[in-house]
This record gives sequence, structure tokens and C-alpha cells, in this order.
Amino acid sequence: MISTWTIPLAEGKTGEELLVAFDRKRTARVLVCPAWFDEANKLRRFTVEVMRRLDSAGIDSFLPDLPGCNDSLAPLGTQTLAGWQTGMQAAAEAVRATHVLAIRAGALLAPQDLPGWHYAPQSGPKLLRGMIRARTIAARETGREEKAEALMALGRSEGLVLGGWTLGAGLIRALDTAEPVLAEGQTEIAQAMFAGPGLWLRAEPGEDSRQADALAAILAESLA
Repeated sequence: MISTWTIPLAEGKTGEELLVAFDRKRTARVLVCPAWFDEANKLRRFTVEVMRRLDSAGIDSFLPDLPGCNDSLAPLGTQTLAGWQTGMQAAAEAVRATHVLAIRAGALLAPQDLPGWHYAPQSGPKLLRGMIRARTIAARETGREEKAEALMALGRSEGLVLGGWTLGAGLIRALDTAEPVLAEGQTEIAQAMFAGPGLWLRAEPGEDSRQADALAAILAESLA
């Protein structure tokens, strides 16, 4: 279940990143583009539970780490949106994916040549606004005043630490205008289709077996 995949780097070099894989060499092979940052923590168990259900339905699935994410040894501060998009495309090729499931901001990385689904997709500007809002609230609680506009300006020029994550200026500039795009054969799955709010809205990481059942069932039915 825990494996690795090889990612191509600049100047012909390669790197190794972790991969959660349910791989029984079946016909349907789903690449999972996970949520990011704090939402990644809150949705990690949910994501893997969906993958377990897909496995039971006869569908392989793959959840790759990208450089700077999770257990990666690469520094987060040097990563770019374009680099992550290239990396996710390379992951799709490495695992021979036939479909993609993109979750929240993971939709910004979904390979455009794969059919699949965007679950509750999140844009780059909304992601940044949420993280900056959390920083200004934390600052206020310690007696400091930070303005969202000033933080964004600083982020675009020098980068920012948001929620404990060091984001480079290039990544912030790219996220400031990044919107998820549904390619041909890809459909959106809205949270309104499920019972209850999204797990990313909870204060702490959690799980919801009904929502995991429902999302896996939508994918399995579509692939049947």
C-alpha cells in the first residue's frame, strides 16, 4: 500500500516521493490529486477511505506526494504551481492512470488529458484568502494587527508563511489567479450532493463514512 514513485526533476535528474497505492493491476486506475495544506490534514483519512472503497469495488487508485508536500524531502518554499502540475502529470504517467479524482485545490493540478472528477474544487484565490484570514486572526489574538492586502503584496514579492507553510512568491503569484478547469471528460461533484458539510470545515481532522461511501459510489457507478 505504501510505495514510492520517481519524479523527473530539472537537468535530467530524478527524485523519489511517497505513494499510497491500491494497485492490483486492474483496468480502472484513478490518480488522486489531494487537497492542500490544512485541508490536506483534515481530508487525509477521508481520501484514503474513499480509496479503500474503490479497491473493494475493483478499482485501483494512487495518491502521490509531490515535492514539498507531506513526507517529501524537497523544500516547500521552492515549489511552484507549474512544477506541481508537471509533477502530477508525471505521476499519472508513472502509475498509468486512466482517470483522475481531484479534491478541493487538487483540481488545480488535475491532468487535462484524463477523464474524471473534481470534488468540491477550490480556486487559488479562495485558498489564499482562507489562509491569510487565518493568519490575521491568529495575529489579532496575540495583539498584533496584520492587513490582508499588505500580506498579499508581501507574498507576491517575497513569499509568506501561512498556517506554518512557507509559500514562495512564485507560488503565491500563480495561486492568485489560478482557477480549476474541467477538461473534456471531467465533471464536478459538488458537496451539496452529500449529506452534511465538507470535512474541511471542521476544526479538527475527522471522517464521515457516509460521505466516503457516497463519493466512492459515484466514481464506481461512473466506471461500471
